[in-house]
Parts: sequence; C-alpha cells; structure tokens
Amino acid sequence: MDGKNRKDVYPGLEVDIILKKDQRSGKRTNGIVKDLLTSAAFHSRGIKVRLEDGQVGRVIETFE
Repeated sequence: MDGKNRKDVYPGLEVDIILKKDQRSGKRTNGIVKDLLTSAAFHSRGIKVRLEDGQVGRVIETFE
C-alpha cells in the first residue's frame, strides 16, 4: 500500500519512508514504525511516522 491512509499504518509495521533531507533524491529508508505523527485520517504525501531507530519521515510504501 502507499501509506496515505492512517488506518493502513500502525506501530510494528515495516515501511519505506522518505526523510525530509531525501525528498529531492527520492531515497527510501526502510524500518519499523514506532509512532504515528500525522493525526489526520489521510495525507496526500504520506502519513508521517517515527521509526524505531528514531528517524522521521513520510510513508511511501507498507509491507504486510
């Protein structure tokens, strides 16, 4: 899934995110969701999350 709907993203889920510094290059970072930082049910650029290693970015793809 694309990670734009909050209901599809939850703690413990493996995801690919784009960090703020990597938005131009599109470089993906893989990790496990620790916290959801976007409170809205939908976000056009992806739900913002904090990974277990502390990195913060927007979800591009989820792996279930």
